[in-house]
Amino acid sequence: MKSSMELRSHYKQLTLYRQELERRLKEEGIRYYRPHQKQQDFHRSTLRNRWVFGGNRTGKTVSGGAEAVWYATGNHPHKKIKTPNRGWVVSLTNEVQRDVAQREVLRWLPKNMIADVQMRKGTKDSLETGIIDFIQLTNGSLIGFKSCDQGRAKFQGTSQHWIWFDEEPPEDVYSECKMRVLDTVGDMWGTMTPLQGLTWVYDVIYMNEPQDKEVKYWLIQWADNPHLSREAIAQLESTMSDEEREARQYGKFVAMSGLVYKEFVEDIHVIDPFDVPRSWYDNISIDPGLDAPLSAHFYAVDGDNNIYVIEEHYQSGQSVEWHAEQLHAIANRLGWPKRNGVLDALIDSAANQRTLAAERTVTELFYEHDVLADTGVEKDIWTGLQRVKQYLKLRDNPQVDVWPRGKPKLFIFRNCVQMIREIKSYRWKPDEDKPIKKNDHAMDDLKYYIMSRPDIVLGGPVEQNAMSHTKQLKQEHLPYALRDNDTDDYDWHDL
Repeated sequence: MKSSMELRSHYKQLTLYRQELERRLKEEGIRYYRPHQKQQDFHRSTLRNRWVFGGNRTGKTVSGGAEAVWYATGNHPHKKIKTPNRGWVVSLTNEVQRDVAQREVLRWLPKNMIADVQMRKGTKDSLETGIIDFIQLTNGSLIGFKSCDQGRAKFQGTSQHWIWFDEEPPEDVYSECKMRVLDTVGDMWGTMTPLQGLTWVYDVIYMNEPQDKEVKYWLIQWADNPHLSREAIAQLESTMSDEEREARQYGKFVAMSGLVYKEFVEDIHVIDPFDVPRSWYDNISIDPGLDAPLSAHFYAVDGDNNIYVIEEHYQSGQSVEWHAEQLHAIANRLGWPKRNGVLDALIDSAANQRTLAAERTVTELFYEHDVLADTGVEKDIWTGLQRVKQYLKLRDNPQVDVWPRGKPKLFIFRNCVQMIREIKSYRWKPDEDKPIKKNDHAMDDLKYYIMSRPDIVLGGPVEQNAMSHTKQLKQEHLPYALRDNDTDDYDWHDL
């Protein structure tokens, strides 16, 4: 047994160790930043316009603050950042700046790199309680702080090398900021909880209507943060309405009651492509279009009757011959089965119709080019929608008490970008029980295929088949939220 003197000495050593650790965390916190997988992906990306959508305690603001500090100091672990540089941290108001973004920057910024601080309100002796105008670093970099309530005019003028938006800015402020990084070929990133509904961020970033190749976003949810306990997540869930939970827990846009497939969660249903066993190959489904886009997707089914959308062909303004050539090219690349050189497929029965100007139907034209398209598809809209919803819905798993409580039976490969785009925007007609007939070609070919599959009964326990094909897939093939997570790294964050 240790003597009282030895115990006192041991306690003193522990106290000194704790004090030293607290000092290091305060003085050089960025050294102890341990990003989770989604944060890592955000930090590693070299795209110039990156956004993180997430809620409380997902780590979104931490990501933005750490990125800002890495850029300003030039010590980014994944990129070469030239210094000195200039950047802005943009908040909604002065108060939000002080309480959120400013606090995050001060948390990670090494104190020995602060050369000077200019205050808008308060004193340098108490940076945390005041409102900072800018921080000058010893390497010459400047971190400026802006608030959206200053108006667009305050964002004009000087060029910047990087800009961080903490929460959603007004569109005019965002547009002005884009001009500020234009001549420097600078970077922008945003971290926000999408609580304002279908705003410009939904159109420009989430749906990426401008088709900007530099835009990318991540949906961070509680399940992505390995440092949150199941009990903590369950407690957070219990305090929120369904809509609020969609935004704060899943990073999804709210005010989307008009969406047809509310069951769709990009982080769950969209997965990275992998080598699909040829024994899983099942069928091709086509929604015909000549002036309008023709949509065709290749579908595979595993041993648990889970469906995978693995390849996409989506194009308008081309002939049936051209489309057939593209389908054969995809099939040849995949090693897709053919019967005497002929591809089997499903197609809308409208392809059997012949206009006055056409000698042959679309079905006949496809057959002439070795695509045998079956027009006997079930086209009842309501039944088809409900069947797709069945496959999208998470199967209950009584062994899991927090989201996600199970797995769906439909997965879409990330390379099927048009299907993903359509399913995110597929909406009901106001006051009607049918969807808007716009940008729905992939949605139609999905319905045709799903209707060719057996009905499923949901609500029972998830399958426990030890030889499940899905269990044999590598973890990296699954969405983040469905991966096994064994990490027990200590969380230095106060998320």
